Amino acid sequence: MTKLSVNINKIATLRNARGGDVPSVTQVAVDAERFGAQGITIHPRPDERHITRKDVYDLKPLVKTEFNIEGNPHRPFIDMVLEVKPEQVTLVPDADDAITSNAGWDCEKHQDFLKSVIAEFKNAGIRTSIFLDPNPEMVKFAAETGTDRIELYTEAYAKNYSINKEEAIKAYVETALEAEKYGLGINAGHDLSLENLKYFSDQIPNLLEVSIGHALISEALYMGLENTIQAYLKRLAKW
Repeated sequence: MTKLSVNINKIATLRNARGGDVPSVTQVAVDAERFGAQGITIHPRPDERHITRKDVYDLKPLVKTEFNIEGNPHRPFIDMVLEVKPEQVTLVPDADDAITSNAGWDCEKHQDFLKSVIAEFKNAGIRTSIFLDPNPEMVKFAAETGTDRIELYTEAYAKNYSINKEEAIKAYVETALEAEKYGLGINAGHDLSLENLKYFSDQIPNLLEVSIGHALISEALYMGLENTIQAYLKRLAKW
């Protein structure tokens, strides 16, 4: 079964809008796991506009499933991850001022850089994943970086799902099949929702994990966090 990792950045965004500690990022992480989440994802950015460095350190001893830290591997980010030692680090090439992640890596262009960074993480026993556009031709270069997994950037799929879901999923299936040839694990994330997740998970082979935040937290405003997490788990179930 594909694991559900809940991205709690939006909880931090809401907290930071008012200051203080309401809603509590750490309590939501604990509750999300209690409600069935199989992982917790955070994406700290340099300006700390949502997840802060303090959050990263506060969460580490509390997350009992799988801790996944996403981010652009600048030196301060690398050093923080090496100190915290999450189960997984996901490398994302987003600009510091990006509202949200908006592209995968050009693994051919950044081959040497990625090899060096990934080697540091793997030497520390941290599983690595790199954000990748749905492009099967890029998989070979991703594999050469030494990464354990790729994370398929699913914005294009989500945007086109309601128009033509068969066409929207095509490049993702091709990329996943190519990744299998190279022994790479497959994660996915960005704009996946209760509406489009089941079709995606049913079509993508060897999908190990999805990381979902914005839609899940938004849906939880109406359904409640526990009900929403359970609904996502049902979408991922294979029976």
